[in-house]
Amino acid sequence: MSTQFKVAAVQAAPCFLDLDAGIDKAIGLIEEAAKNGAHLIAFSETWLPGYPNHIWLGPVAWQMQFVGRYFDNSIEAGSEQEARLAKACRDNNIQLSMGCSERAGGSLYIAQWHFDETGEVVNRRRKLKPTHVERTVYGEGDGSDLNVVQTKIGRVGQLACWEHLQPLSKYAMYAQDEQIHIAAWPNLHLYKDMAYALGPQVNNGASMLYAVEGSCFVVAPCSLVTKEIQDMLCDGNKDMEAMLPVGGGHTRIFAPDGSELAEHIPHDHEGIMYADINLHMIGYAKNAADPAGHYAKRDSTRLLINRNKQSAVVNFDDASGLEEVVEQRSAAIETAAE
Repeated sequence: MSTQFKVAAVQAAPCFLDLDAGIDKAIGLIEEAAKNGAHLIAFSETWLPGYPNHIWLGPVAWQMQFVGRYFDNSIEAGSEQEARLAKACRDNNIQLSMGCSERAGGSLYIAQWHFDETGEVVNRRRKLKPTHVERTVYGEGDGSDLNVVQTKIGRVGQLACWEHLQPLSKYAMYAQDEQIHIAAWPNLHLYKDMAYALGPQVNNGASMLYAVEGSCFVVAPCSLVTKEIQDMLCDGNKDMEAMLPVGGGHTRIFAPDGSELAEHIPHDHEGIMYADINLHMIGYAKNAADPAGHYAKRDSTRLLINRNKQSAVVNFDDASGLEEVVEQRSAAIETAAE
């Protein structure tokens, strides 16, 4: 694979609370990007079945009207819907980063699934810590989700939304020689003119800084709110409409020096943003500042990370060293009692 190729970032409204319609729309966008020469297409945070803006708009009792439908329309690993996305990648010879609400058992997770051009899922990650009220909907990921994978187009990693404000998580990604980073965002007009930190200036700034700090390309797809979605959630309530205005799409693609590589799509318009990238640019950026390489100060600061997959239930035979730990704790308790 050449070091020069085209990438695509989707700025489009989801088919909110309709997973199958969302899959149909996604396949159409995948096909369009492939026809335009893209080797990678990226979707926004929880694009399937849409970001749950309702959790920011009203009390929990009011939110219950959406809870069941959101759960039912979240995607499962190994499902027919996943197979359709895999086939679209295979048929169009394109890689896909899909932001989704992943359903596993009785829990939901903010997930990003990376399909390669053969349709294989090469990275299935979860957001480590859902932000603020997101924690009323989603469970947590773990250190195994801070993962960069080698693909035919380069080393690709993914984070979602305010994970880009987590210095240690970012550093764990930088240390894996990430070349192309997918920064998935929801719409960026939630609480417009009420909460500056939720807006495009701060969050696009976070994506830009990631590109500079990590010396990598950042593809930052962003969703938007349509009048249809606003009507579904707000039902004519003007206070809610002020908190969730139409639009909010601020998709960006950044080079390793922080420069933007594509013209903006109007915030209330759907489209696909394209950029031609050249991985050779990374060498120039790393020459100046490689944060986990020559620019690191290992004798002063280091990152400790647990990459083991965590589970709420562990079989005794799989719990290496558990007996020793139990014995040590028991001995410590006995000593304290004396």
